[in-house]
Amino acid sequence: MRIAPIAVSLLALSLTACAAAPSAPPQAAAAPALAAAPAPQPAPLADLVSAVKLPYERFTLANGLTVLVHTDRKAPVVGVAVWYGVGSKHEPQGKTGFAHLFEHLMFYGTKHVPGDFFQPLSQAGATDMNGTTWFDRTNYYETVPTPALDRALMMESDRMGYLLQAMTQKRVDAQRAVVQNEKRQRDNDPYGLVDYEMLETLYPAGHPYRHSTIGSMADLDAASLADVKGWFADHYAPNNAVLVLSGDIDLATAKAKADKWFGPIPAGPKVRAVDAPVPTLPAPVTRTIHDQVATTRIYRMWAIPGYDQPDYLPLQVAGVILGGLSSSRLDDALVREKQLAVAVSAGAQIFAQGGQFSIQADVKPGGDAAATAAALDAELARLASEGPTADEMTRALTVIASGQIRALESVGGEGGKSQALAEGLLYSNDPAYIEAELKRAAALTPADVRDAMRRWLTRPAFALTVAPGAREGGGEQRGGDGLPPLPKAARKSEPAPRVAAFADPSDRTRLPPAGAVDALAFPALERTTLSNGMQVIFARRAAVPAVSVRVSFDAGYAADAVDALGTGALLLQVMDEGTTTRSSTELARQRERLGAQIAASASADATSFQLDAMAANLAPSLDLLADYIRRPALAPAELERVRAQQLAAIAAERSNPQALATRVLYPAIYGADHPYGRAPSGLGDSAVVGKLTRDDLAAFHRKWFRPDRARIYVVGDTTLAEVTRLLEASFGNWAAPADPAPAKAFPATLPAPRPRILLIDRPGMPQATIVAGEPIALTGKDDAVPLETANDVIGGDFLSRLNTDLRETKGWSYGVYSVLNERLDRRAFLLVAPVQADKAGPALAAMRSDLADYLQKRGTTPAELDLASASNARKLPGMLETSPALLDAMAKIVSLGRPDDFYARLPERYRTLTAADLDAAIRGKVDPAALTWVVVGDARSIRPQLAGLGLPIEDFKLPE
Repeated sequence: MRIAPIAVSLLALSLTACAAAPSAPPQAAAAPALAAAPAPQPAPLADLVSAVKLPYERFTLANGLTVLVHTDRKAPVVGVAVWYGVGSKHEPQGKTGFAHLFEHLMFYGTKHVPGDFFQPLSQAGATDMNGTTWFDRTNYYETVPTPALDRALMMESDRMGYLLQAMTQKRVDAQRAVVQNEKRQRDNDPYGLVDYEMLETLYPAGHPYRHSTIGSMADLDAASLADVKGWFADHYAPNNAVLVLSGDIDLATAKAKADKWFGPIPAGPKVRAVDAPVPTLPAPVTRTIHDQVATTRIYRMWAIPGYDQPDYLPLQVAGVILGGLSSSRLDDALVREKQLAVAVSAGAQIFAQGGQFSIQADVKPGGDAAATAAALDAELARLASEGPTADEMTRALTVIASGQIRALESVGGEGGKSQALAEGLLYSNDPAYIEAELKRAAALTPADVRDAMRRWLTRPAFALTVAPGAREGGGEQRGGDGLPPLPKAARKSEPAPRVAAFADPSDRTRLPPAGAVDALAFPALERTTLSNGMQVIFARRAAVPAVSVRVSFDAGYAADAVDALGTGALLLQVMDEGTTTRSSTELARQRERLGAQIAASASADATSFQLDAMAANLAPSLDLLADYIRRPALAPAELERVRAQQLAAIAAERSNPQALATRVLYPAIYGADHPYGRAPSGLGDSAVVGKLTRDDLAAFHRKWFRPDRARIYVVGDTTLAEVTRLLEASFGNWAAPADPAPAKAFPATLPAPRPRILLIDRPGMPQATIVAGEPIALTGKDDAVPLETANDVIGGDFLSRLNTDLRETKGWSYGVYSVLNERLDRRAFLLVAPVQADKAGPALAAMRSDLADYLQKRGTTPAELDLASASNARKLPGMLETSPALLDAMAKIVSLGRPDDFYARLPERYRTLTAADLDAAIRGKVDPAALTWVVVGDARSIRPQLAGLGLPIEDFKLPE
């Protein structure tokens, strides 16, 4: 089952009292006794399973290319995906990282598309555009407006049939540098060396799953042009690929277009089969490593079967029950009851011929790691011995089924219909395997899960502990196959293969036109008001039987008092731990039985509670949401537990380079007393969080979460009349307090800019993280279309000047970007650049130079204007395809005071922009000389690089 991994995982490499009286939390003198709420009656699991449908049609071209077609007319877009049956497991000795390196190279020019692939696809309005490499496969995908389908197919077929003619040593060198910076960036993260530890321990040297997909630096350095060309010739051919077309298309159209563009490409050699037995450790392995982390983390890991063996499925279900549910065995035992850990998870990550089962627990700060490990092992042993309960099975499978239903709303991208079809064919020889797999999962018994755990999780485990401290080594020389280096003679590259010509009647001398895009069909917004005055904004979307409801309050972390930072965040955490009628565990279990997700979140300006429910379970799910919002228990025992979790999260934020940098930047540019001058996570300060009382949280809830400050947004498979009836029953009797609604105080002026570099030391790190920012004279309600389009030119888009310079031209970074933060009051212009440590100073200088060039000398070019304006206009149908995207758009329309037809009119607005509009917008707001810079990295090596930049350098350390 394609369950998102919940435990530690290797990352796919590519480019989330109730009557008429005013509602208030109970007074803090004592936690209220629970008056049990009636258990909701969910729709039967069989109904959810039967709702997972993925119809498709299939044909095969003469050259062996398999084509899968799924028709979905909800939006004028087509998801295009090409999946090749080659991944890192196919790499020979000494050539680790080739599959992933090649994924990058296939974006950078073919015989008929000599430049990069991003520009013409972006110009055509492509969304969800990327490529990824994994152990078993490599894929490329994009969702394009229907008129641009020929362009996408011509380009995908050109890189299948005409790549080698354009391959050069310069391109290999450029993308090698990008990939190596990607490796450094991943290694730089907290716990960033765990994947190496897992693979190197669980798999013997030379095993196909032993080396990381990104490979070793040595093997990447050794990759020659001839090696790269040979790799392509051996693996990338139509008979080793699947083309998926999903969306606004039919079978006849798909046949004609696939045959036109892909039909002439000759078949290639068959990819060799790989032997990948599931290894068992001869004895338990216990190891402790150190890293710059805030919390000790305990792992248990095993190699397990893949999709080619039936036991993968009960093991995945076991992972959900053990550590994937909100009420999982580990959550209940280690987090809620014993309070030994602040976070736990478990899950099975499955590949074609193997996988890993991983469990992890973050030890409570100051806690006993040995006791935590023993408790973890005891829960695993108990589940393997006794098996799960019938209720646990039902809850786990309901969560899985409801997640699959939501995922299938998207026609393309990661996790959508095209991925499900391609994975089903590649791994199980059945494109619609997701349907059969879910039915098989629903038929599993507790004994099936127990027996699979006994077979695989009672074998010797790899017990890894990551403790705070200095790293013993980095990841530069890790990720390889573990075999001795090949003799020099054996590493000699074979001559590059000869490119054989073939007859192709298609006209490839020019790109197919992007085509005319019809006016954006933004759904009509319907409105009503509940009897208590709460506004309801509704849009119907019936593509999947699901409904999303967002109750949004005018609060956010800007509502925290300056001497009480973190109050709102702590309140949201404890609200997730029970109501006056439901305990923490029961609240979680009832959500799981309904297949409902309730998530509380805060931006700077708003606090939202979002329910994602199955349409059949909407009524009881809304009752849970209302109880969650209106009647939090704020139980003292739960408060102490989540306080420890939030303190651990603050400590983790301080150990993450980018999070640490933004935590420092925001008070530096806004001022520490400004409502936005605080960490953008909203987690607050540990000294404050450690002292907050239940009374403090109850007062915040009473003050900010009130019906006269709320709006309810609804999108999904229901009607306004029906959802109004249900909302009236759940929220209609919630009366606003008599006291006036509060308001946040934003100062009229901000501190004068102090351009400087704040240097934060992280010894031994392979990368430096650079962030910069300045507040600008722009509010969230101002017209920002020209400025945001100008930002795309300088740094907001993959093809921007900053990313092109530092990533593509110089090879110093995996990705650089600029952004205008979203704030109702004063917005800010921000830059983010993780770069290799030895290029920190030159990278900062290059960014300043690029900014000055754009803002003061060489403004928007005609080509940049055309790309930014045309692509933004054409992307809108794809960007608004799903219910979550539509919900966000609705909330922006209302909260920012936009007209209901804002998005419908936006394409024409983009088309009428001029280069002068963009230049005037950004030059009138952004001053490159006013930026404050924060650099996080090894100060000893970085400080000398910064010395000649003409900016004051201040060594900075956050208070403990």
